[in-house]
Amino acid sequence: MYALIDCNNFYASCERVFNPSLNGKPIVVLSNNDGCVIARSNEAKALGIKMGVPAFQIEPFIKTHQVQVFSSNYALYGDMSQRVMNTLATFSPDIEIYSIDEAFLGMKGFDIPSLTDYAKQIKKICFKHTGIPVSVGIAATKTLAKAANKIGKKYPQLAGAFVIDSEEKRIKVLKHLEISDVWGIGRQYGKFLIAHNILTAYDFTMATESWVKKHLSVVGLRTQKELKGLPCMDLETQPPHKQNICVSRSFGNMLNSKEPIADAVSNYASRCAAKLRYQKACATHLLVFVHTNPFRKDLPQYARSYSIQLPVATNSSMEIIQYALLALDKIYKPDFYYKKAGVIVSEIVPENNVQHNLFDHLDRDKQKRALGILDKMNLRYGRDTVKIASQGFAKRWKLKQEKLSPNYTTNWQDIIQVAIK
Repeated sequence: MYALIDCNNFYASCERVFNPSLNGKPIVVLSNNDGCVIARSNEAKALGIKMGVPAFQIEPFIKTHQVQVFSSNYALYGDMSQRVMNTLATFSPDIEIYSIDEAFLGMKGFDIPSLTDYAKQIKKICFKHTGIPVSVGIAATKTLAKAANKIGKKYPQLAGAFVIDSEEKRIKVLKHLEISDVWGIGRQYGKFLIAHNILTAYDFTMATESWVKKHLSVVGLRTQKELKGLPCMDLETQPPHKQNICVSRSFGNMLNSKEPIADAVSNYASRCAAKLRYQKACATHLLVFVHTNPFRKDLPQYARSYSIQLPVATNSSMEIIQYALLALDKIYKPDFYYKKAGVIVSEIVPENNVQHNLFDHLDRDKQKRALGILDKMNLRYGRDTVKIASQGFAKRWKLKQEKLSPNYTTNWQDIIQVAIK
């Protein structure tokens, strides 16, 4: 059996944990630079606010209905996610962190008298330890567990906990589950299947395997078998290493001087290097890109990228920043207003499998020790507590976050203070 635990309205719930006055109020969270709605509470959904709508288009509506608006606080959300995952790990040694707000638990060999009571216990402990409400679905396969979770959320009488533990339940759920809502089907395949009169998950299980494999490939066949209760997907307890890493951001304001753009590129390069070290890997290729705002038709447009093949695969912040700034020198042109920049590292190899260069004179062991200390200090005291000088301090390129909540769990200055009288 597998359990799928999904945090309810995760970003909005994180904001509510430390500000209970938000309970029952409509909440929306905005994308980078406070652009579009990327998360909504149930109350905001009930008002008809759509995902992806630009914030400026609904400003009058927000004021009329007193919708609470927040900038994305990824430091808070990431830390709260880690707390939820640590709590879930106490329920099973086999855990797959599927996304920032979802995880699968393997329950093979568990002797549990009542899976429904167990699901309710997971909900209770998660909320007690983190303040985040979750929904739990349990079934014989990962795909059915996703379906069970969806059903548990849909019907209030189930209180966010549902178990598919019989053939009767499986068929009933599949008959009520629209084909586009099946995990692994998606919108495009959903349209195709509906055009062929396959409207529900149950209809999909009735199709012949040869037809499914022909039109949806082996991935679709795997999904069909999972819906039939035949496990085809194991837990990925160790996430696969990334083949390329990209760090890019839109600037809070358009920039027309090189210095703040260079600071931004240095920070993005440093972040790429830190991610490489985290997965114990090195990159042999680097690309830097910049572009102006394509929506500002009144301004001249410019977009360029430049790539560099590194002489030796590396995860050194100093080295990757150095080459990133060299690439920026190749593509930067004055007299343009830049809106976005980014750094991509690729051709990633394990750090213990690096092909060295005869003419490389860098003391890589010394750099590795220094960066190890830097990573430990930043892990303990917060990101960028210690950084490379070229990353700068002014942050004139910083994201526009006018409605950012405090970093309650990751910044000493933002910790809630309680006065006892």
